Amino acid sequence: MTRLLIIQPDAGDPLGPLGDWLTEAGAELDVRQPPEHELPESLEGYAGLICLGGGMGALDDEKHPWLADVRKLLSQATGKQLPTLGICLGAQLLAAATGGQVVVGEDGPEVGPALVSKKDAAWTDPLFADLPLMQDVIQFHNDVIKRLPPGAELLASAPRYQNQAYRLRRCVYGVQFHIETTPEVVRRWAEDEPEMAELTRPGALEPEKLISVHADIAETWRPFAHRFVRLAAGELDAAAESQRTLPLA
Repeated sequence: MTRLLIIQPDAGDPLGPLGDWLTEAGAELDVRQPPEHELPESLEGYAGLICLGGGMGALDDEKHPWLADVRKLLSQATGKQLPTLGICLGAQLLAAATGGQVVVGEDGPEVGPALVSKKDAAWTDPLFADLPLMQDVIQFHNDVIKRLPPGAELLASAPRYQNQAYRLRRCVYGVQFHIETTPEVVRRWAEDEPEMAELTRPGALEPEKLISVHADIAETWRPFAHRFVRLAAGELDAAAESQRTLPLA
């Protein structure tokens, strides 16, 4: 079995169908939800790391002091070149831990079903190459990654906020959007954050629309999750080492 550490910062953003996709590809999941579950001090014994989303800020240590430990693990994973995937808050924590900049989005929140598009570097990336040019995702965030960490490769972008997906070194990834949600989870977020929900297109959060977009997400991102497990298991070659020292636009 390919053992993965799953960090779940928020009870409201569970692993969802992503967990099913990972386990059906042969992964064993060790899910930790801080502060209830203690985080490991090192990544020894793990073949990969996934950090999910949450309602807190990436640097909100005063309210959530354990965030510093999450960033430390993400920094360790980057240094070890351990296959890693940060999702929404996870991507922001990864950026903050490795020299990027996370801020409140100047153009307001991104909320609801959306599309992101592949950048040039994605076409030769082991996880992103087989994705379609435009990918269905769920957005639900106020904070954004304003500056990628040094050396990061930009893999996907969107009109409002450019830094939607990136890779550090050979196998450490961050995606600003969600691929792990269910229609019920998104509806609950909308109920909890009505001011954000009001910013979506008319009908975007209706049950039929959310069911449809989640079917499209599964078609695209289930194989992506399978490739991540293969990468963690050593069955899929990591990306070539980037020669760049500045973020790739």
